Amino acid sequence: MRVITGIARGRRLKEPQGLETRPTTDRVKEGIFSSIQFEIEGRRVLDLFGGTGQMGIEALSRGAAHCTFVDLRKEAVGIIRENLKLTGLEGQATVVQGDALAFLTRCREKYDVIFLDPPYASDLLKKAMETIPAIDIVTENGIIVCENGSTTGWPEVQPPYRLQKEYRYGKVRTALYRRLAGPPQP
Repeated sequence: MRVITGIARGRRLKEPQGLETRPTTDRVKEGIFSSIQFEIEGRRVLDLFGGTGQMGIEALSRGAAHCTFVDLRKEAVGIIRENLKLTGLEGQATVVQGDALAFLTRCREKYDVIFLDPPYASDLLKKAMETIPAIDIVTENGIIVCENGSTTGWPEVQPPYRLQKEYRYGKVRTALYRRLAGPPQP
């Protein structure tokens, strides 16, 4: 696992031991970032199911202004902090240990980019995609990038949010949702 490009290019990132964390492969990460490459610089990012922090770190390396990382597990939060230090990006980050859905319900910030990569077998992606539009924490024209296993469908969303594109990388699928300009619908 490495940072692909930007100011931390080529830096190897640490991974936790065991199978609780499933880091995004370099191939999938490259695909995601080539589809959003012009939407990163100067933006506020939320890496909601942080794991190793690699998605948010990649965004910071490519010029994002700030990234908030959230993960429930103490070990994952420690790895995220280590990886931020390894890349020299800790000054542009906030790391929160806690439940992702609880974080969303307390969230008072707006984000330009949100990464959602919860455990595939859980219903956390669906719940997060219900909560995010309901509290409307994505800026106008902001994006939500989701990752899941190839057999799982994508959650439905209400305007001004919409599913924009889907990608497949073997058994992994990603989706790009966008919050269109305008007020949320009642």
